[in-house]
Amino acid sequence: MSTSSVGTETYGLIAGNGQFPFYVLEGARAAGVRMVVAAIREETSPDITRAGVTVEWCGIGQLGKMIRFFKREGVRHAIMAGQVKHRQIFSGALPDWRMAQMLVRLARNNTDSLLGAVVAELAADGIELVDSTLFVPHLLAPQGVLTRRRPNARERADIDYGLEVAQVIAGLDLGQTIVIRNRAVVAVEAMEGTDAAILRAGEVARRRELTVVKVAKPQQDMRFDVPVVGLPTIETMIAAGATALAVTAGKTLIFDREAAVALANQRHLTVVGV
Repeated sequence: MSTSSVGTETYGLIAGNGQFPFYVLEGARAAGVRMVVAAIREETSPDITRAGVTVEWCGIGQLGKMIRFFKREGVRHAIMAGQVKHRQIFSGALPDWRMAQMLVRLARNNTDSLLGAVVAELAADGIELVDSTLFVPHLLAPQGVLTRRRPNARERADIDYGLEVAQVIAGLDLGQTIVIRNRAVVAVEAMEGTDAAILRAGEVARRRELTVVKVAKPQQDMRFDVPVVGLPTIETMIAAGATALAVTAGKTLIFDREAAVALANQRHLTVVGV
């Protein structure tokens, strides 16, 4: 689906944490599309109420409430943007009847199973979840080197090795980020998130010559869980002693790209889309 085919219908936004929901709202507004927001009480920034759109606050377990809100607003297509931390999903939040029924049917409690089940529940009520980058294609990482400095021989070898390993890890739905040093895996992302994994690697490797590789899944569903990096990623790399970052071109979002690349250049880091 392209922005030229969205027409005048109302889109629904399922907003998690971070900047992504705000970028989607900006993109939809630029495309002349009305959007309403189902904000996750445990995750979404309160600033969403100042975005000039209709907002319904839903708890992490209130799937039924979210669907009723979308149907009331005439939503037939929805976008999921912004992270919902895995620990929130398993936090013991009391699910409503719709969510409880969905959870009982799950064969696995991993990200793909959970999000896939939410997609099915939305579809059962005539709401299609669409590509989360529909209104923000300009935020996707391009192919090639984004910084002034290109990867050196050591970093290139670590990137090549890291891509092989990361694709396997991502394919198992374990995480999208690994940290490499001298073609050895120092850290693998799990539920703690990218920044925590990078910092953990910095402690293990004593903040020396780390390469960060963040990849899309082999069959990445662009409707949800799209890899994201940005200025905080670069700041975390500096703190951990990482010198290189490689991401999947065309399937990784880069937020605050100008500031992130400027800081990377200032600290002689290299960032590359592969």
